Amino acid sequence: LFQEVQKHSVHTLVFRSLKRTHDMFVADNAKPIPLDEESHKVKMTVKLRTEYGSVLHMPTLKENLREKGGPNTGDPYGHKQYSGNQAQELEYMITGTHPYPPGPGVALTADTKVQRMPSESAAQSLAVALPASQSRLDANRTAASVGDIYRHAGISERSQPPGMSVAMVEAGGNKNSALMAKKAPTMPKPQWHPPWKLYRVISGHLGWVRCIAVEPGNQWFVTGSADRTIKIWDLASGKLKLSLTGHISTVRGVIVSARSPYLFSCGEDKQVKCWDLEYNKVIRHYHGHLSAVYGLDLHPTIDVLVTCSRDSTARIWDVRTKASVHTLSGHTNAVATVKCQAAEPQIITGSHDTTIRLWDLVAGKTRVTLTNHKKSVRAVVLHPRHYTFASGSPDNIKQWKFPDGNFIQNLSGHNAIINTLAVNSDGVLVSGADNGTMHLWDWRTGYNFQRVHAAVQPGSLDSESGIFACVFDQSESRLLTAEADKTIKVYKEDDTATEETHPISWKPEIIKRKRF
Repeated sequence: LFQEVQKHSVHTLVFRSLKRTHDMFVADNAKPIPLDEESHKVKMTVKLRTEYGSVLHMPTLKENLREKGGPNTGDPYGHKQYSGNQAQELEYMITGTHPYPPGPGVALTADTKVQRMPSESAAQSLAVALPASQSRLDANRTAASVGDIYRHAGISERSQPPGMSVAMVEAGGNKNSALMAKKAPTMPKPQWHPPWKLYRVISGHLGWVRCIAVEPGNQWFVTGSADRTIKIWDLASGKLKLSLTGHISTVRGVIVSARSPYLFSCGEDKQVKCWDLEYNKVIRHYHGHLSAVYGLDLHPTIDVLVTCSRDSTARIWDVRTKASVHTLSGHTNAVATVKCQAAEPQIITGSHDTTIRLWDLVAGKTRVTLTNHKKSVRAVVLHPRHYTFASGSPDNIKQWKFPDGNFIQNLSGHNAIINTLAVNSDGVLVSGADNGTMHLWDWRTGYNFQRVHAAVQPGSLDSESGIFACVFDQSESRLLTAEADKTIKVYKEDDTATEETHPISWKPEIIKRKRF
């Protein structure tokens, strides 16, 4: 009896074969090819003759050769020195000064004589500075012309094949250091950070919690919600202190001023409000946006408020006069996030049109447009100490350098719609996503050291797992998240964790970073 073989489609068989192949070679993935000594030696011999033949006769430090034992130690590939050049090299043999007495009136004897020997670097520079004979001048001309050929061909002398550093050796240079094989760049070891753990869940809102901000004194924090209210909570105890009503739609942004006792809020009702916290009342409205206002930020040194909206603009407001100073136009879709800083560029916006714009505050015009992202940019965060920032999008988290927005690196792995980013001075970057996941990264290396997916509060659906905003408190010891299950979650560092109990599972992989 023959057992019937189960038939599979060609598609299934191909993918099974692919998987087997992948499993077979996964251990060798991204490993450098081992260096074959014999072929490397032949390659270097050819390179020496073709590219450095004209400078092989150049002076060598005789003292070093004497110490190392023999003239051939300077040449790792066993080339003989040409007999015609022996006299040329003896011409530059540096032996030090003539013997001289230690002071005036002292007889020069074997016991009293002083003789100074030059240091290695001094001898090298002296050899190069010695007057040149005709043959040496010819060699100089030949050696320099190699660089000239490259320059005239329009090729940078610094462009070399990967994995090998070969500098153009000018007359008097050290040919051995130029032929050293360079290791492929590897990711540096990340700084160890203790893991963060959930220690408090605060409930009270009747809708999604869309935004969160901590006041400069670190006594309380404020949240805005889809239930149209703004709530103020005690940071230490997590108890509700105050509820503010006035918005007629979802509150999308809140911020507390460090320069005055004011709280600013914005919402999907197109309104931007200024609340006086001494009277808990609205004292100013900022009119001008034509659609929902998605975010706002205060300038750290001047009384200026910046808001961004679904009407594809960001607006700059004078806090006191309520006047619209500038309307920042240029984005072609809703502007999801805006950030301010004291240094140039003073305003940074991220938009659903996939671009990030760096703005000139004085002129009200775009300085730089960054188009690297492929999907909506919903979050931007500025590093508190470095002159850098990060942007979050479903395709990648990217780090950039101010002032021109030069790309630094990608932080890949958080495959979700990233709503919020936060970073502290210790270099911990937090990304919060629409599916309720939160990833923690080492800022410098981009290493993802922790992933968190907190459970939703009892009575909520699993689909209500989502993080809309997150922020560190002023001491940077607490992390607060605003979530879709109508709660605020508070995290702190695990004090009991050590590098031994929570080691970094890091391998020094060869860097293969995408530029875009």
